Amino acid sequence: MTDILGTVGAVLSGRAVPYTRPGTCSAIAKQIVDGPVAVGPAGLAGDEQGDPRAHGGPDKAVHHYAREHYALWRAEIGELPVLERPGAFGENLSTSGFTEAGICIGDRLRIGTVQLEVSQSRQPCWKLNDRFGRADMARLVQQ
Repeated sequence: MTDILGTVGAVLSGRAVPYTRPGTCSAIAKQIVDGPVAVGPAGLAGDEQGDPRAHGGPDKAVHHYAREHYALWRAEIGELPVLERPGAFGENLSTSGFTEAGICIGDRLRIGTVQLEVSQSRQPCWKLNDRFGRADMARLVQQ
């Protein structure tokens, strides 16, 4: 028997495009994908990273972020347009029903036909600062 921890509200993917600072690219502006998506060692089919040295790879192939946190962010930083829909944090999986409070590194989760293993916690970069228009956003997320 398998325990059901929660539900996937959205699967998101994005292409790397020029970003806010000269010479940079980002795929943080993920869009909701309709229908099944193949998942491999490098992540979701069609999903890209703007800086593959710092993002992606087998230990960061799929980014999960709990939708429950959005309400907390609205209370903390206000009603921003970026918080109106899933994907504000560049996540590939937007879920409800489970957060990092109940998940540990090494845990394995089955989502559809894919088994994912939690490999590390979020290590936000400056791109969140620019996305949210706050110089402290990456630090706030990390805390």
